[in-house]
Amino acid sequence: MRWNNQTRPSEFILLGLSSRPEHQKPLFVLFLIIYLVTLMGNLIIMLSIYLDVRLQTPMYFFLSVLSFVDICYTTVIIPKMLTNFLSEAKTILYSECLSQMYFFLSFGNVDSYLLGATAIDRYVAICNPFHYITIMSYKCCVLLLVISFFIPFLHSLLHVHLMNQLTFCASNVIHHFFCDLNPVLKLSCSSTFVNEIVIKTEGPFVIMVPFMCIIISYLRIFATVLKIPSAAGKYKVFSTCGSHLTVVILFYGSITYVYLQPLTSNNVKDQIATVIYTILTPMLNPFVYSLRNKDMKQCLGKLIGRIKPQLRGFYDKS
Repeated sequence: MRWNNQTRPSEFILLGLSSRPEHQKPLFVLFLIIYLVTLMGNLIIMLSIYLDVRLQTPMYFFLSVLSFVDICYTTVIIPKMLTNFLSEAKTILYSECLSQMYFFLSFGNVDSYLLGATAIDRYVAICNPFHYITIMSYKCCVLLLVISFFIPFLHSLLHVHLMNQLTFCASNVIHHFFCDLNPVLKLSCSSTFVNEIVIKTEGPFVIMVPFMCIIISYLRIFATVLKIPSAAGKYKVFSTCGSHLTVVILFYGSITYVYLQPLTSNNVKDQIATVIYTILTPMLNPFVYSLRNKDMKQCLGKLIGRIKPQLRGFYDKS
C-alpha cells in the first residue's frame, strides 16, 4: 500500500457487495443488466418527451432533466462496480475516489431538488390552474433548474473539501461498493468532528429544503382535492401525482434510513438501502412514470410505432 506524504493513501480498496469469488460474475451480470435497463429506460423517457409536442410542459421538462441526472447518477457508481467485479485488485485511486464522492453527492442531491421542483409544478397545476402558465413560466423553470444544480454542487464541494483535509494513516480498505461519505470517514486517523457536524447539520438542511417543498405542496394539494365533490375528479387529480409520490417515497425512504444511521453502523441493511436509492430507484423511475401516466403511455406507444417500420426496413435490407 503506497502513501502520499504519510497522510493519505494513493489508492483505496473497495470491498464491494461481496468478497466471495463465486459471487463476482453473477453480480457483474446482474448490475450490467440493471445499468443497461437504466440507460435505455431513461433515454426513452427523454426521447419521448423531446419528440411529443404535447409533453413540452414544465412537468415533463423536469422529468426529462431527472432522467438525464439519473443516467449520470448511476454512471458515477456502476461502471466502477462492474470493473471491480472482474478485477482481483478492486482498487480506486484517491483522486478518483474523491471525484466519485463529489459527483455522487451532487447528482443525488440534484435528484431531490428536481423532485421538489416537480412537486411545486403539481401544486400550481392543481391548486392554481388558471394561473399555471403565468406562474410556471420559462423563467421560473430555468430558475428552479439553476437552483437544483447550483446548491447540490456547492454542497458536495464543501463535503469533499473537508474530506480532503483528513489524514489516512491506517487502513485503506473501504467496506462499501463506492466512495460514500461515512465509509471513507471511518478510515481517517484524524478528527472527523467537523465533518460529522457538517453531515448532521448542513447536510440535512440541504436535503430538507426540497423535502419540505414536497410536503407543503402535497398538503395544499390534498386540501384542494378534499374540496372536489366527485370521486372521479379526486381520482384524476391523484393519478397525476401518484407516480411522483412513488418515486419520492422510494428515494427519501432509503436515503433517510442510510444517513440517519450512526457513523459506526455498517451492515447488510445499510448496503441494501444504499443500492435502492443509488441504483434501483433510477432504474425504476422510467417504469413508474410511464406505467402510471396516461400521456407517457400514449407517447411511448407512438414512439414504438415510429421505430417498428424503421427496424423492419433495416432487417429487410440486411
